[in-house]
Amino acid sequence: MFYLFLLWIVGMRLMELIIAKRNERIVKAMGAKEFGARHYPWIVAMHVLFLLSFTVESLWKGAEPSPWWPFLFSLFLIVQGLRIWTILSLGRFWNTKILVLPNAPVVVKGPYRWIRHPNYFIVALEIWLIPLMFQAYWTALVFSIANAIMLLIRIDAEEEALRSLTNYGEQFAVRPRFFPFRPVK
Repeated sequence: MFYLFLLWIVGMRLMELIIAKRNERIVKAMGAKEFGARHYPWIVAMHVLFLLSFTVESLWKGAEPSPWWPFLFSLFLIVQGLRIWTILSLGRFWNTKILVLPNAPVVVKGPYRWIRHPNYFIVALEIWLIPLMFQAYWTALVFSIANAIMLLIRIDAEEEALRSLTNYGEQFAVRPRFFPFRPVK
């Protein structure tokens, strides 16, 4: 079961990279500018190390599913549905890089109606859920912290770029970053 799950995760990541590369070509041809290029390799490295750590820790512990596997896997499937919804909502603007098309209106449909960064929220949930499904607790802890630190840098860079080149400031002034039920100051 572990190897099938790992294959699924790796396959999804590869598919996302294919979509991101295609979208990058499209929006750059339209005049998009890239931001955050200096920290992007660190994000890639973190995600590769996450998958390696998850694999090693899970195998070290016998690749046994958690007793909470049915619940955790159900949550994981919900998160995957949210990921697909997010990617479809952004369309050609979805990417793993920060690419901003000057003067393009920001997307305010799908999960973006309620929060500014659903994709980052989804990734944070995955980094927590995936290891827990196979009792890789250290991976869940270490990479949840690493991801939180990375997001502090990433989100600031993304929001600054969007504010400077789009209507992001006016569209998202009253939307929270991650939790739709949390009031905005």
